[in-house]
Amino acid sequence: MRITCPYCGERDRREFYYQGDAVALDRPEPDAGEAAWDDYIHNRDNPAGVTRDLWYHESGCGAWVVVTRNTVTHEVLNCELASEAKEAGA
Repeated sequence: MRITCPYCGERDRREFYYQGDAVALDRPEPDAGEAAWDDYIHNRDNPAGVTRDLWYHESGCGAWVVVTRNTVTHEVLNCELASEAKEAGA
C-alpha cells in the first residue's frame, strides 16, 4: 500500500505507523467509568469497506496523517494532515 504524505509525497506504508481509527480519537471523559474506558482501549470495529485511519510518518517527516482507504480493495482514497482534518470537523 502506498500512502501520500502531504509533505513528503507518495511513500510505502512501511514508513508509517498505524495508530487506529481516526474517529476513535474521541476519548471518554476522565470520570466516564471503568466500562467506558475498557471499551475505548480494548474494543475496535473491523469494518469491510471505507475507513478513516490515523497514521504517523515515523520514518519520514513525523506528520500525523488521516488516510481514507478501502479495507477490501486496499485502495487509498485520500490523505490529509490530521490537524487539517480536525479543523474541517472530520
